[in-house]
Amino acid sequence: MKKILIPTKLNMIACEMLNNHGGYEVVQDDSANFETLVAEHSDVHALIVRSEKVTPEIMDALPSLKVIIRAGAGYNTIDTKHARAKGIDVMNTPGANANAVAEEVIALMLADARHVVPSDASARAGKWEKKNFMGREVTGKTLGIVGFGAIGQLVAKRLSGFEAKVLAFDPFLSDERAKELGVEAADLETIFEQCDYVSLHMPENDETRGLVNKALLSRMKYGATLINCARAGIINEDDLRELKAEKGLRFLNDVYAKDAAGDKTVSDIADIMLPHLGASTAEANYNAAQRSASQLIDYDDKGIASYVVNRDIPEGLDRAYSELAFLLAHLCRSLAGEQQKMKLIETSFYGNLKPFADWLLVQTVAALSDGFDRTLGHSAALEYLKEMGVDYINRETDARKGYENSITVDVTTSVDSTNLQRVSVRGTVTEGNMMISRINDFDKLYFEPTGSAVLFIYKDRPGVVGLIGNSLAEADINIDDMRNPHDPSGENSLALMRISEPVSLEVVDAIAKQIKAAHASCVNF
Repeated sequence: MKKILIPTKLNMIACEMLNNHGGYEVVQDDSANFETLVAEHSDVHALIVRSEKVTPEIMDALPSLKVIIRAGAGYNTIDTKHARAKGIDVMNTPGANANAVAEEVIALMLADARHVVPSDASARAGKWEKKNFMGREVTGKTLGIVGFGAIGQLVAKRLSGFEAKVLAFDPFLSDERAKELGVEAADLETIFEQCDYVSLHMPENDETRGLVNKALLSRMKYGATLINCARAGIINEDDLRELKAEKGLRFLNDVYAKDAAGDKTVSDIADIMLPHLGASTAEANYNAAQRSASQLIDYDDKGIASYVVNRDIPEGLDRAYSELAFLLAHLCRSLAGEQQKMKLIETSFYGNLKPFADWLLVQTVAALSDGFDRTLGHSAALEYLKEMGVDYINRETDARKGYENSITVDVTTSVDSTNLQRVSVRGTVTEGNMMISRINDFDKLYFEPTGSAVLFIYKDRPGVVGLIGNSLAEADINIDDMRNPHDPSGENSLALMRISEPVSLEVVDAIAKQIKAAHASCVNF
């Protein structure tokens, strides 16, 4: 019998499922001290936790521990690196709280629109201030959803009864899929300009941190409402603080840098603040409990590790190739345009990489969409592509091409309703270093993707590289490495330059105009 410890207030369905399985002895106790329970049950095989901190000391006290399951999505309370060092798998249950968060968004909208919180306090104080609490109706308004994964789609579905117009931004959301879901695909600028409500539903990472900044906030309609039930770092708080009064914005918030008691940095700008209640419903607790038990049984009985978030790369795969797949897809996204709608992803895994195609697809999808976590599994990646209406093809490879252990990623996006564009990149690993070997028709680049780089495609003619170099120098930016090949026709050239520091879009745009570039971009690797 494998002992399972559940030191938290979790729906009893997990305990029931594990007991019914017959192979587990379950100890569930949310009243005792966590450390005390660990000391009393040192032979634990698995932990199922919610917000409890699982420290190195906890793990070291459990020599038989093989898996920790976070009944929920976030797992920042678990020391995943120490777990990995000890051979302990950490799993989460993403999606279990999706509906709870979606309903919370609607609750915040209605509470703010009808002044529920302040008018309740006023009425309890014996006042009758109806004229001070003139509200507004949600019906017929325009809502923008930034990040259209499981939660974003549920928000749109829950809003259908309000006859609202819904605009959605997600680079993976095709126009066809948007229509099926009853929304209109739009870019970020359009959403912030046209919507009465903007609701954020994306993870916080290097691509999204500070995404909602002055440039977007300044586009919002006077009196519009911003809702954040995703992650605190997505919003530049200082920019919101600067523009809030000027634009008459409303800000409804449920997320913070740290989930703990104490002063909150947004307390002066949030019109409604909740203590991260997104997943705090009985139903979400049930779903998370059920998923936890089901995943543990599948993990032990079938070896299914789809939701392991700290698993090392598969045995036999060099870690550099996992990072290479992510990087090549990231480059494709930058070249295609961050907000272009994706239609098709094609991959080719050559040589010894062919058996790892499923694993490498996960890294590819995660790089192409902020709404997909690279810790998820292959089946989750395929399901996500299906939800977004994006086709995927993993092509058969021909060893006779001599690409050895290389990866090719092609991305097709829609420019408009009638035109598509395709971006293709190939890369490999040489002497432990990742290398970009081809971008579109520009071959044999062997460019190391590190730091920041600028990329320009232009009609070949003398003097262009000099113009680019002079413009970068005027911006106090040095060129550290460069490739300048022609395409097979000899008509077009690529200027790919690794630069000393990131460059502003204004500088890149100015150079593009000066040299009449067909394409210009800055990529941060």
